[in-house]
Amino acid sequence: MKLATITNWAYGSTLALTLISGVTMLFASQAQEKERHAVAERHTLDTATAHINNDVLKLTEHARQYINTGKLNYKIAYQGNFDDLSSVEQRSRSVAQAGATPTEIALLKDAISAADTLHDEQSAAIAAFESGDETQARRLLFGPEYERELDNIANMIGRFQDRLDQRIAGEIQEATDIADIWKRISEIALAITALMFLCVLYFVFKLRVLRPVVKLSDVVNRLAAQDFAVEPPVIAQIDEIGDMAQAIRIFRENGLERQRLEAERNQDRQNRDLISRMTQRMQGCDSLNDLTKVIERFLPEIAPTRAGRLYIIDPSRNAVNEVCNWSSPQLSEPEFPPTACWALRRGILHHPSSGNIDVPCPHLAIREDPPSVPDTLCLPLLSQRETIGLLYLETHEGEVTSDIRPRSDVYLQMIAENIGLAVGNLQLREKLREMAMIDPLTSLSNRRRLNTVMDVELARAAKFEETISCLMIDIDHFKHFNDKFGHEAGDYVLKSVGKLLQHATRDPEMAFRYGGEEFLLLLPGFGTETALTRAEQIRQKVADMTLIHSGQELGSISISVGLATAPEQCGYNTVARKADDALRKAKELGRNRVEVAMQKNQRNNKKSA
Repeated sequence: MKLATITNWAYGSTLALTLISGVTMLFASQAQEKERHAVAERHTLDTATAHINNDVLKLTEHARQYINTGKLNYKIAYQGNFDDLSSVEQRSRSVAQAGATPTEIALLKDAISAADTLHDEQSAAIAAFESGDETQARRLLFGPEYERELDNIANMIGRFQDRLDQRIAGEIQEATDIADIWKRISEIALAITALMFLCVLYFVFKLRVLRPVVKLSDVVNRLAAQDFAVEPPVIAQIDEIGDMAQAIRIFRENGLERQRLEAERNQDRQNRDLISRMTQRMQGCDSLNDLTKVIERFLPEIAPTRAGRLYIIDPSRNAVNEVCNWSSPQLSEPEFPPTACWALRRGILHHPSSGNIDVPCPHLAIREDPPSVPDTLCLPLLSQRETIGLLYLETHEGEVTSDIRPRSDVYLQMIAENIGLAVGNLQLREKLREMAMIDPLTSLSNRRRLNTVMDVELARAAKFEETISCLMIDIDHFKHFNDKFGHEAGDYVLKSVGKLLQHATRDPEMAFRYGGEEFLLLLPGFGTETALTRAEQIRQKVADMTLIHSGQELGSISISVGLATAPEQCGYNTVARKADDALRKAKELGRNRVEVAMQKNQRNNKKSA
C-alpha cells in the first residue's frame, strides 16, 4: 500500500475521531468553564506577581553589576527597567482586575511597597558609587539588611501565592468533579486518535527524518575529513532537519572560503619569497645584462598571467628603449618617446583596464574597431627622484589575472622600485667607472683603463696564438703649441687628435691617452703589415688636419709612431715597451714618421755582430 493511501485513510479516521472528541469536549468545556476561569485567574495573578519579583531581581542585578564593573550600560539598563515600572496603585489595580481578593491585594501592596523601598537603597548605592564611596555602595547593595529585604519581598509574594492557590484549588476541584465524566469519554477518543497518529508518525519520521539524517551524516563525515568538494543534499523541508542541512551547507561554504584564503596566503608567502630572492639577485648584478636575466627569470613566476617589457630611457635620443621582455608581450612597442606613456608623464602607476576606466597609453597597439581597453600596467622606474625607465606588464586577451591580486599592483610597484634602484645603481656605477677610466679632455680611455684592457687582450691573444699590434703615438713639438698659442690651444690639439684616433680602431675603447701628448692604440688581430698601413693612414690624416682655435690657425701637426707586433717582433708582455722603443727611434730619425720595432732575428743578428 502506498504511503499516500495510508496517509489518506489515517487522515479520514483521525478526522472522524476528532469530531467525536470535539463533541465530548464541547460538553466537557461547559462544565469546565469555571475551572478554566479559575486557572486563567491564577495564571494571570501568578504572572503579575512573577513580574513584580522579576523586576526586583533585575533592578538588583543591574545595580550590582554597575557597582562591580562601573560600566555605564548597566546603569542605563537599570534606569530603563525602573522607568518601565508603574506606580503601586497601578500595579495593584491590575491584580484586582484579574480577580484577586482584597486580602490578597493587601499582601501584594506590601510587597510592592517593599520593592520601592529597595529602589531607594539602590539609588543611594549608585549615588555613593558615583561619588567615589564604593565601600558604602557595596554595603547598601550587598549587605545583610538588603538581603533580608529581598527575602521579605519573596516571602510576601509567596504568602500571596499560597493564599491564591488555596482559593483557586477549591474552585478547580469543584469544576473538575463535574467534568470528569465528559473528560473520560474525550480521553478514549483522543487515545484512539493518538494511536492512529503514532502509526502515521512512524512513516513520516522514517521518510522525513531518518533518510535525510543518514544523507547528512555521510556529508558531515566527509566534511570532517576536510573534503569540501562534497555537495550537501538539498532538503527543502522547513524544520530542524532543513535547518541542519542549511547549517552544513554554510559550514561547507566557510570551509571552501578558508581553503581559498589559505591558498591566497600561501601564494602571497611564495611571492614574497620570490620578490625577496629577486631583490637579492638584483643587488648582486654587475651589469645591465645580468639584471635583465634576473628579471626575465623571476617576473614570469611572480606574475604568471602577465607578459611584459623592461624599458630604459635614453636621454640622448629622447627615447624609451626595450632592454628585455618575457612571455611574448603583444601590445607595447619596443621603442617610443617618453611622452607616449602616461606613467612616465605623471611619474606614478598607470593601470587602464576594462574594470578601471582610464586613458590607455599611446605606445599601446590597441584595436580601434571595435574599441578595446586591455588590462595593462605601466610602472615608472625611479632612482634619486629621477625617472630612468619603465616596467610594462600586460594580460593576454582572454586570460584572467589570478596572480597575487588584490595586492598584485602593490607587489609589482615594490618590484618596480627595486628594479629602479638596481638600474640606477648600475648607471651610477657605470658613470663612476667612466669617470675613473676615461680621460676627461680627449674622451679616450686613460692609463688605468689601458692596464686593464691590455692584460685582457694580451692574455686572450696569447691563449689563441693570435697577433696583436701596438701603436705608440706622440705629437711632434707639442710644447711649441703651448708656448706659441697657449694651453687652451694645446688642449684643442689633444682633443682633435684624440677624436681622430677614436675612429681609427674597430673598437673606440682600444684608443688610449697614454700620458701628456702620447697616445696608444691596440690593434687585436693586426699583423705588422696591416698595422703599418693603419699607422701610416693615421699619420697622414693628422698631417692633413687644419686646426683653427679662437680664429687663429694653429699650423701643421705631425705625429711620430712606434709600432710593435706580438709575437712577430716581441713577446706579448713586452709589446707596449717595444712600441715605445720604436717611437723613440722615430723621434731620433726626425719625427713625422712610423718606425717598426726590430724583428727578433734582427736583434739576434745585432747581438752576434
